[in-house]
Amino acid sequence: MDSRTTRIRSKLAKAPYLARGSHSVGAERHRFRLGPRAGTDRLDAFERAHHIALPSAYRQFLVELGGSGAGPFYGLLPLEDCRLFTMDRQPSDGIPRGFHHVHHPDALAGDRFLHIVEMGCTDLCLIGVTGPLTGRMVIGNADGFWHPNVSSAHDFLGWYERWLNHMRDGKDNRALGLTSPWTVAHAPGGPRATARRAGRQLSAGGRA
Repeated sequence: MDSRTTRIRSKLAKAPYLARGSHSVGAERHRFRLGPRAGTDRLDAFERAHHIALPSAYRQFLVELGGSGAGPFYGLLPLEDCRLFTMDRQPSDGIPRGFHHVHHPDALAGDRFLHIVEMGCTDLCLIGVTGPLTGRMVIGNADGFWHPNVSSAHDFLGWYERWLNHMRDGKDNRALGLTSPWTVAHAPGGPRATARRAGRQLSAGGRA
């Protein structure tokens, strides 16, 4: 067993009680609770149906910790709600790249990304499942409203634990949907207004 899953389980259990922790967008929805764990038979069937292999760290999380619920933004999507996307071609004028669902007529025949975290509207939090970004977390916008952000975390477990660590340490991190207590305290309108502004400015900063 990867020791990170043990650490993540412990840190997640403490998350609701962090007096000086960051505000996590969408925490009111998932309340830092994970859904039932996913069985290997279910994951195998999903992989066969979509002709992909789930990245090992993400698959490990689903099997050992939970198949939905607590996570950055509005939380992890149940596997049946996860959809495959491809990234659009880079426009010649340098504007941001968008994403299309693989069955959309405008989707490119390229590397695939699985939408696994709910961010709301047309924002997407995905994990690479084919190509050079396999296993890496990518945050973007389907309509190309801002540039995609590729996480520096090497895999899903590292990315998820970074969210927990930054929340514990009271950090701002737009790419993980976190707003520090200091920012909340000094922002008119409270955490919800701050979170909305952070979402609009996501491409300007914050490592995923």
